[in-house]
Amino acid sequence: MSLTLTNQDKNTLRTAAYGAVSLLAAADAAGSPHKVATHGSVALYSSIGPVGYVLAEKSNDIKLNVKSTAELADLVLPALTESMLLLKKQDPAEAENFRSTVLVALDAGARARKGEPGPGLTEMARKITAALDAA
Repeated sequence: MSLTLTNQDKNTLRTAAYGAVSLLAAADAAGSPHKVATHGSVALYSSIGPVGYVLAEKSNDIKLNVKSTAELADLVLPALTESMLLLKKQDPAEAENFRSTVLVALDAGARARKGEPGPGLTEMARKITAALDAA
């Protein structure tokens, strides 16, 4: 089954995925947020399937410039749930691909830092997973 995605749908998917990595990096402010963001983004860019094509597209439609982690969460967490709903409606296998892609990116980001993930990083990953599973 192929996906039929509007430009707005693609924007939502990119905002959700790259925003999730940004949230994780923000939660690691005392550690290595730039490493978390870099490793997580590379993992997203490496994904395959229709979702991989959407995430790899060069685009200026991702607007994650906010003033706080709370504002970023208000933008990204609903986008994650909306992305899953959209994909489940069209292609459940691609919804699972998106979910696993985001979770792999989070894992890659968390592994980029030295030492064990702190409680902030762990809790943010839990919130992101809950948003993915809310659909």
